[in-house]
Amino acid sequence: MKVLVTGTAGFIGSHVALRLLDRGDEVIGVDNLNDYYEVSLKEARLARLTPYKGFTDVRLDVADREGIEALFAKHKPDRVVHLAAQAGVRYSIENPHAYVSANLVGHMNILEGCRHNKVDHLVYASSSSVYGANESMPFSVHDNVDHPLSLYAATKKSNELMSHTYSSLYGIPTTGLRFFTVYGPWGRPDMALFIFTRKIIAGEPIDVFNYGKHKRDFTYIDDIVEGIIRTLDHVAPSNPDWDGMQPDPGTSKAPYRIYNIGSNNPVELSRYIEILEECLGKKAERNLLPMQPGDVPATYADVQALIDDVGYRPSTTVEEGVKKFVEWYRDYYRV
Repeated sequence: MKVLVTGTAGFIGSHVALRLLDRGDEVIGVDNLNDYYEVSLKEARLARLTPYKGFTDVRLDVADREGIEALFAKHKPDRVVHLAAQAGVRYSIENPHAYVSANLVGHMNILEGCRHNKVDHLVYASSSSVYGANESMPFSVHDNVDHPLSLYAATKKSNELMSHTYSSLYGIPTTGLRFFTVYGPWGRPDMALFIFTRKIIAGEPIDVFNYGKHKRDFTYIDDIVEGIIRTLDHVAPSNPDWDGMQPDPGTSKAPYRIYNIGSNNPVELSRYIEILEECLGKKAERNLLPMQPGDVPATYADVQALIDDVGYRPSTTVEEGVKKFVEWYRDYYRV
Protein backbone atom coordinates (compact mmCIF):
# COMPACT_ATOMS: atom_id res chain seq x y z
CA MET A 1 0.00 0.00 0.00
CA LYS A 2 0.90 3.66 -0.25
CA VAL A 3 0.41 5.06 3.26
CA LEU A 4 0.53 8.72 4.27
CA VAL A 5 1.93 8.99 7.81
CA THR A 6 1.85 12.38 9.51
CA GLY A 7 4.26 13.07 12.35
CA THR A 8 7.04 10.84 10.97
CA ALA A 9 9.69 12.75 12.92
CA GLY A 10 7.70 12.11 16.08
CA PHE A 11 8.02 9.30 18.59
CA ILE A 12 5.12 7.08 17.51
CA GLY A 13 5.09 8.20 13.88
CA SER A 14 8.71 7.26 13.23
CA HIS A 15 8.18 3.77 14.68
CA VAL A 16 5.01 3.25 12.63
CA ALA A 17 6.68 4.42 9.41
CA LEU A 18 9.61 2.08 10.03
CA ARG A 19 7.32 -0.92 10.53
CA LEU A 20 5.36 -0.12 7.36
CA LEU A 21 8.56 0.26 5.32
CA ASP A 22 9.95 -2.99 6.71
CA ARG A 23 6.92 -4.89 5.46
CA GLY A 24 7.17 -3.34 2.00
CA ASP A 25 4.65 -0.50 2.05
CA GLU A 26 5.40 2.86 0.49
CA VAL A 27 5.36 5.68 3.07
CA ILE A 28 4.76 9.36 2.41
CA GLY A 29 6.05 10.96 5.60
CA VAL A 30 4.89 14.41 6.71
CA ASP A 31 6.38 16.50 9.52
CA ASN A 32 7.13 20.17 10.09
CA LEU A 33 9.98 19.51 12.56
CA ASN A 34 8.81 22.20 14.96
CA ASP A 35 10.90 23.08 18.00
CA TYR A 36 8.48 21.95 20.74
CA TYR A 37 11.44 19.80 21.81
CA GLU A 38 14.94 19.17 20.47
CA VAL A 39 14.88 19.09 16.66
CA SER A 40 18.07 17.01 16.56
CA LEU A 41 16.17 14.04 18.05
CA LYS A 42 13.47 14.40 15.38
CA GLU A 43 16.14 14.49 12.67
CA ALA A 44 17.76 11.36 14.13
CA ARG A 45 14.43 9.53 14.00
CA LEU A 46 13.99 10.55 10.36
CA ALA A 47 17.52 9.37 9.59
CA ARG A 48 16.34 5.81 10.32
CA LEU A 49 13.71 6.14 7.57
CA THR A 50 15.50 7.98 4.77
CA PRO A 51 17.62 4.98 3.61
CA TYR A 52 14.43 3.20 2.48
CA LYS A 53 13.61 3.63 -1.21
CA GLY A 54 9.93 3.54 -0.36
CA PHE A 55 10.11 6.57 1.94
CA THR A 56 9.27 10.10 0.79
CA ASP A 57 10.15 12.84 3.30
CA VAL A 58 7.84 15.87 3.13
CA ARG A 59 8.41 18.90 5.37
CA LEU A 60 4.94 20.34 5.83
CA ASP A 61 2.66 21.62 8.60
CA VAL A 62 -0.69 19.79 8.68
CA ALA A 63 -2.32 23.17 9.39
CA ASP A 64 -1.20 24.36 5.93
CA ARG A 65 -4.43 23.87 3.98
CA GLU A 66 -3.06 24.43 0.48
CA GLY A 67 0.02 22.34 1.21
CA ILE A 68 -2.02 19.36 2.44
CA GLU A 69 -4.39 19.63 -0.53
CA ALA A 70 -1.43 19.54 -2.92
CA LEU A 71 0.16 16.63 -1.02
CA PHE A 72 -2.94 14.44 -1.32
CA ALA A 73 -3.46 15.37 -4.97
CA LYS A 74 0.15 14.50 -5.85
CA HIS A 75 0.64 11.25 -3.91
CA LYS A 76 -2.90 9.78 -3.78
CA PRO A 77 -2.34 7.63 -0.65
CA ASP A 78 -4.40 4.46 -0.21
CA ARG A 79 -4.58 4.88 3.57
CA VAL A 80 -3.61 7.50 6.16
CA VAL A 81 -2.15 7.27 9.67
CA HIS A 82 -2.56 10.75 11.16
CA LEU A 83 -0.32 11.12 14.22
CA ALA A 84 0.90 14.73 13.86
CA ALA A 85 -0.42 16.88 16.70
CA GLN A 86 0.57 19.31 19.39
CA ALA A 87 0.97 17.04 22.39
CA GLY A 88 1.12 17.68 26.13
CA VAL A 89 -1.55 18.41 28.75
CA ARG A 90 0.37 21.05 30.72
CA TYR A 91 1.66 22.84 27.62
CA SER A 92 -1.96 23.23 26.42
CA ILE A 93 -2.68 25.39 29.46
CA GLU A 94 0.21 27.71 28.59
CA ASN A 95 -0.16 27.76 24.78
CA PRO A 96 -3.77 27.01 23.83
CA HIS A 97 -3.62 28.49 20.32
CA ALA A 98 -0.97 25.97 19.24
CA TYR A 99 -3.52 23.19 19.86
CA VAL A 100 -6.27 24.83 17.82
CA SER A 101 -3.92 25.18 14.85
CA ALA A 102 -2.25 21.75 14.92
CA ASN A 103 -5.02 19.58 16.35
CA LEU A 104 -8.21 21.12 15.00
CA VAL A 105 -7.22 22.87 11.76
CA GLY A 106 -4.67 20.12 11.00
CA HIS A 107 -7.20 17.33 11.52
CA MET A 108 -9.72 19.16 9.36
CA ASN A 109 -7.19 19.38 6.52
CA ILE A 110 -6.46 15.65 6.74
CA LEU A 111 -10.18 14.80 6.69
CA GLU A 112 -10.66 16.96 3.60
CA GLY A 113 -7.69 15.29 1.92
CA CYS A 114 -9.21 11.87 2.61
CA ARG A 115 -12.61 13.01 1.35
CA HIS A 116 -11.43 14.42 -1.97
CA ASN A 117 -8.95 11.63 -2.76
CA LYS A 118 -11.00 8.52 -1.92
CA VAL A 119 -8.76 7.27 0.89
CA ASP A 120 -9.65 3.71 1.98
CA HIS A 121 -9.13 4.20 5.71
CA LEU A 122 -8.03 6.96 8.10
CA VAL A 123 -6.47 5.94 11.41
CA TYR A 124 -5.74 8.85 13.75
CA ALA A 125 -4.39 9.54 17.21
CA SER A 126 -6.82 10.31 19.98
CA SER A 127 -5.83 10.18 23.65
CA SER A 128 -6.73 8.65 27.00
CA SER A 129 -7.00 12.26 28.23
CA VAL A 130 -10.50 12.44 26.66
CA TYR A 131 -11.80 10.49 29.67
CA GLY A 132 -11.20 13.60 31.77
CA ALA A 133 -13.34 13.60 34.90
CA ASN A 134 -14.50 9.97 34.39
CA GLU A 135 -13.77 7.84 37.45
CA SER A 136 -15.21 4.47 36.42
CA MET A 137 -12.30 2.08 35.77
CA PRO A 138 -11.17 0.66 33.44
CA PHE A 139 -11.97 3.37 30.90
CA SER A 140 -14.21 1.99 28.16
CA VAL A 141 -14.86 3.33 24.66
CA HIS A 142 -18.54 2.81 25.46
CA ASP A 143 -18.35 5.49 28.22
CA ASN A 144 -19.44 9.09 27.79
CA VAL A 145 -16.42 11.43 27.45
CA ASP A 146 -17.95 14.89 27.63
CA HIS A 147 -15.93 16.24 30.57
CA PRO A 148 -12.34 16.91 29.41
CA LEU A 149 -9.97 18.55 31.90
CA SER A 150 -7.53 20.19 29.47
CA LEU A 151 -7.71 21.87 26.08
CA TYR A 152 -5.49 19.11 24.70
CA ALA A 153 -8.14 16.56 25.72
CA ALA A 154 -10.88 18.74 24.23
CA THR A 155 -9.09 18.89 20.87
CA LYS A 156 -8.72 15.10 20.81
CA LYS A 157 -12.41 14.61 21.62
CA SER A 158 -13.13 17.11 18.83
CA ASN A 159 -11.07 15.02 16.40
CA GLU A 160 -13.32 12.05 17.15
CA LEU A 161 -16.46 14.11 16.54
CA MET A 162 -15.09 15.61 13.31
CA SER A 163 -14.13 12.14 12.07
CA HIS A 164 -17.59 10.74 12.80
CA THR A 165 -19.13 13.55 10.77
CA TYR A 166 -16.97 12.68 7.75
CA SER A 167 -17.62 8.96 8.14
CA SER A 168 -21.35 9.68 8.27
CA LEU A 169 -21.53 12.26 5.46
CA TYR A 170 -19.00 10.81 3.01
CA GLY A 171 -18.63 7.14 3.99
CA ILE A 172 -14.93 7.54 4.86
CA PRO A 173 -13.87 4.73 7.23
CA THR A 174 -12.19 6.35 10.25
CA THR A 175 -10.65 4.79 13.35
CA GLY A 176 -9.54 6.78 16.39
CA LEU A 177 -7.00 5.27 18.79
CA ARG A 178 -6.94 6.54 22.36
CA PHE A 179 -3.30 6.15 23.38
CA PHE A 180 -2.43 5.43 27.01
CA THR A 181 0.99 6.81 28.16
CA VAL A 182 3.28 5.50 25.43
CA TYR A 183 6.97 5.07 26.31
CA GLY A 184 10.11 3.45 24.93
CA PRO A 185 13.24 4.10 22.82
CA TRP A 186 13.19 7.30 20.73
CA GLY A 187 10.56 8.73 23.10
CA ARG A 188 9.57 12.34 23.73
CA PRO A 189 11.85 14.44 25.99
CA ASP A 190 8.84 16.18 27.56
CA MET A 191 7.52 12.92 29.02
CA ALA A 192 8.14 11.69 32.56
CA LEU A 193 10.41 8.72 31.78
CA PHE A 194 12.75 10.88 29.69
CA ILE A 195 12.85 13.70 32.27
CA PHE A 196 13.35 11.31 35.19
CA THR A 197 16.16 9.45 33.44
CA ARG A 198 18.05 12.63 32.55
CA LYS A 199 17.74 14.09 36.04
CA ILE A 200 18.57 10.92 37.97
CA ILE A 201 21.74 10.41 35.89
CA ALA A 202 22.67 14.07 36.49
CA GLY A 203 22.02 13.77 40.23
CA GLU A 204 19.18 16.31 40.11
CA PRO A 205 15.89 16.00 42.04
CA ILE A 206 12.79 14.90 40.11
CA ASP A 207 9.32 16.44 40.50
CA VAL A 208 6.83 13.71 41.40
CA PHE A 209 3.27 14.94 41.08
CA ASN A 210 0.34 13.66 43.14
CA TYR A 211 3.01 12.43 45.57
CA GLY A 212 3.72 9.46 43.29
CA LYS A 213 0.19 8.08 43.62
CA HIS A 214 -0.69 8.62 39.94
CA LYS A 215 -1.57 5.39 38.17
CA ARG A 216 -0.88 5.15 34.45
CA ASP A 217 -1.47 2.46 31.85
CA PHE A 218 2.13 2.66 30.60
CA THR A 219 2.26 1.11 27.11
CA TYR A 220 5.48 0.12 25.35
CA ILE A 221 6.01 1.52 21.87
CA ASP A 222 6.26 -1.87 20.10
CA ASP A 223 2.84 -2.88 21.45
CA ILE A 224 1.38 0.44 20.30
CA VAL A 225 2.84 0.08 16.79
CA GLU A 226 1.51 -3.47 16.48
CA GLY A 227 -1.95 -2.21 17.41
CA ILE A 228 -1.79 0.68 14.93
CA ILE A 229 -0.73 -1.56 12.03
CA ARG A 230 -3.39 -4.15 12.82
CA THR A 231 -6.00 -1.39 13.01
CA LEU A 232 -4.85 0.15 9.72
CA ASP A 233 -5.28 -3.23 8.02
CA HIS A 234 -8.77 -3.67 9.54
CA VAL A 235 -10.89 -1.04 7.78
CA ALA A 236 -13.47 0.46 10.15
CA PRO A 237 -16.88 -1.16 9.54
CA SER A 238 -20.32 0.18 10.35
CA ASN A 239 -22.22 -1.35 13.27
CA PRO A 240 -25.53 -2.71 11.90
CA ASP A 241 -26.86 -3.06 15.46
CA TRP A 242 -26.17 0.55 16.43
CA ASP A 243 -29.25 2.03 18.12
CA GLY A 244 -29.95 5.76 18.15
CA MET A 245 -32.15 5.28 21.22
CA GLN A 246 -29.16 3.90 23.12
CA PRO A 247 -26.18 5.33 21.19
CA ASP A 248 -22.85 3.53 21.65
CA PRO A 249 -20.04 6.16 21.61
CA GLY A 250 -17.45 3.64 20.35
CA THR A 251 -19.24 2.60 17.13
CA SER A 252 -21.79 3.95 14.66
CA LYS A 253 -24.04 3.18 11.73
CA ALA A 254 -21.29 4.97 9.80
CA PRO A 255 -17.91 3.23 9.15
CA TYR A 256 -16.42 4.58 12.37
CA ARG A 257 -14.58 3.06 15.31
CA ILE A 258 -12.93 4.25 18.51
CA TYR A 259 -10.50 2.00 20.39
CA ASN A 260 -8.44 2.22 23.54
CA ILE A 261 -4.86 1.14 22.98
CA GLY A 262 -3.01 0.54 26.24
CA SER A 263 -1.31 -2.13 28.28
CA ASN A 264 -4.45 -2.92 30.31
CA ASN A 265 -2.20 -2.95 33.39
CA PRO A 266 -1.96 0.34 35.35
CA VAL A 267 1.19 0.95 37.41
CA GLU A 268 1.62 3.50 40.19
CA LEU A 269 4.08 6.27 39.36
CA SER A 270 6.16 5.56 42.48
CA ARG A 271 6.64 1.94 41.30
CA TYR A 272 7.53 3.15 37.80
CA ILE A 273 10.28 5.30 39.34
CA GLU A 274 11.53 2.32 41.40
CA ILE A 275 11.88 0.26 38.21
CA LEU A 276 13.79 3.12 36.57
CA GLU A 277 16.09 3.38 39.60
CA GLU A 278 16.83 -0.35 39.34
CA CYS A 279 17.67 -0.04 35.63
CA LEU A 280 19.90 2.99 36.21
CA GLY A 281 21.52 1.58 39.36
CA LYS A 282 20.92 4.91 41.07
CA LYS A 283 18.34 6.31 43.49
CA ALA A 284 16.24 9.36 42.68
CA GLU A 285 15.88 12.39 44.90
CA ARG A 286 12.11 12.89 44.85
CA ASN A 287 10.42 16.28 45.14
CA LEU A 288 6.87 15.25 46.07
CA LEU A 289 4.22 17.66 44.76
CA PRO A 290 0.40 17.84 44.56
CA MET A 291 -1.53 17.00 41.40
CA GLN A 292 -1.24 19.55 38.60
CA PRO A 293 -4.15 21.31 36.83
CA GLY A 294 -5.45 19.26 33.88
CA ASP A 295 -4.04 15.97 35.19
CA VAL A 296 -6.13 12.92 36.08
CA PRO A 297 -5.23 10.65 39.00
CA ALA A 298 -5.41 7.39 37.07
CA THR A 299 -5.73 5.90 33.59
CA TYR A 300 -6.63 2.29 32.91
CA ALA A 301 -7.59 1.02 29.45
CA ASP A 302 -10.27 -1.51 28.65
CA VAL A 303 -8.81 -2.85 25.39
CA GLN A 304 -11.26 -5.70 24.86
CA ALA A 305 -12.74 -4.17 21.70
CA LEU A 306 -9.30 -3.97 20.07
CA ILE A 307 -8.52 -7.54 21.14
CA ASP A 308 -11.82 -8.77 19.67
CA ASP A 309 -11.57 -6.87 16.39
CA VAL A 310 -7.87 -7.00 15.45
CA GLY A 311 -6.27 -9.49 17.85
CA TYR A 312 -4.33 -6.82 19.77
CA ARG A 313 -2.22 -8.36 22.56
CA PRO A 314 0.13 -6.06 24.50
CA SER A 315 3.00 -8.21 25.76
CA THR A 316 5.80 -5.96 27.07
CA THR A 317 6.05 -5.62 30.85
CA VAL A 318 7.02 -2.28 32.39
CA GLU A 319 10.23 -3.88 33.68
CA GLU A 320 11.21 -4.96 30.14
CA GLY A 321 10.15 -1.70 28.55
CA VAL A 322 11.94 0.64 30.95
CA LYS A 323 15.11 -1.48 30.64
CA LYS A 324 15.02 -1.14 26.84
CA PHE A 325 14.46 2.61 27.11
CA VAL A 326 17.41 3.06 29.48
CA GLU A 327 19.67 1.03 27.15
CA TRP A 328 18.63 3.23 24.22
CA TYR A 329 19.03 6.44 26.25
CA ARG A 330 22.56 5.58 27.40
CA ASP A 331 23.56 4.67 23.83
CA TYR A 332 21.95 7.70 22.15
CA TYR A 333 23.22 10.30 24.66
CA ARG A 334 26.47 8.40 25.37
CA VAL A 335 26.05 8.41 29.14
